[in-house]
Amino acid sequence: MKLALNLYQTMALAVLVFYLGDLLKKKVQFFQTYCIPSPVIGGIVFALLQFGLYEGGVLNLNLDTTLQSVFMNLFFTSVGFGASFSMIKKGGKTLVVFMVVVAALITLQNICGAVLCRFFGLNPLLGLALGSLPLTGGHGTSAAFGPLLESMGVDNALTVAIAAATFGLIAGNLIGNPIARKRILSLHLKSSEMLDEHNEAKAELKKNTALTEVLNPERGTWGLALLFLATGAGTFFTWLFNQIHLTMATYVGSMIIGILIRNYCDSKKIPLPIQEINTLGSVSLNFFLALAMMGLKLQQLAGLALPMIVILLIQAVLCAAFCYFITFNACGSNYDAAVLSTGHCGFGMGATPNAMANMDSLTKVFGPSDKAYLIIPVCGGFFTDIVNSLIITAFMNLL
Repeated sequence: MKLALNLYQTMALAVLVFYLGDLLKKKVQFFQTYCIPSPVIGGIVFALLQFGLYEGGVLNLNLDTTLQSVFMNLFFTSVGFGASFSMIKKGGKTLVVFMVVVAALITLQNICGAVLCRFFGLNPLLGLALGSLPLTGGHGTSAAFGPLLESMGVDNALTVAIAAATFGLIAGNLIGNPIARKRILSLHLKSSEMLDEHNEAKAELKKNTALTEVLNPERGTWGLALLFLATGAGTFFTWLFNQIHLTMATYVGSMIIGILIRNYCDSKKIPLPIQEINTLGSVSLNFFLALAMMGLKLQQLAGLALPMIVILLIQAVLCAAFCYFITFNACGSNYDAAVLSTGHCGFGMGATPNAMANMDSLTKVFGPSDKAYLIIPVCGGFFTDIVNSLIITAFMNLL
């Protein structure tokens, strides 16, 4: 039986998928431990159910995912509004070095993915869906670039990327703290900060990054207006990129506009509703991921299972080795560098919440690191998405 849902019915189903995932996350400790997003949990359950019904010849479901691109653009534009250059100054030299290190790992992940895909006789562009796109980028970037890769002739790119991103969330937590712990114990590294200062820094971080539960209507409207203005203006960047035959995700132009608006307003001391923009961005991400996960076709993974497993295991080893040798040494070879290395492993394979979870577990045992708690959220939450998108775009055009 074939069933086609319209836009409203699809969104109603997306709501159910999201809250199913939210319920399961609260009930199952595994999902909490590895910081797996609620829409991903619910989406995987839905995809498995849809796969079973399809394979059994019971139901062939078609969804209207028109709003998926809208939510995608709103989320990544909100990321652009969060990229304040003043944050780089506050982080100092270590932040700049760490951002360079992050860009280097992104580049290596894509080279590794492309080379290994060619080795297995697959399209090297599929290597991006097994490289930084799902690993450093996570589910959001995977769902954004997956359809773009498919439009370039890469079969099953979205499904592969989402599967790889889910693997990365788990791997990032499993390998992060062991490598940092080894550095700390072998070199007898010590935290140089007092515990009360650490708690104060964490409280300040929580205050600065917490999302409002109730939006101020006036500020919320202004925040949404700015997001739509930036996404509209960003389409001209997309048009310009197309004119020079440069393939780029549609949201990149909007993200650039968001960055320009944020830093212009910062320079002119013009207040922006950043908290409301962040809240709207997070809401958009939840529904964007729910819709993207609902569109997965698991039956398409059968022929790619073995190459995927091999490539992802190699990527995990690459990330662990990079964070152990490069991130640690480049960031100062001290205790802060060890904490930064586990944080980098967290979002280098998963997402910023994974990085924070890694650091929380490590610092509870070995002591605080205020520097790491400043740098990881700034890089993982804002600048990494921007840098990753630009590097992925470069590889798409090179390959």
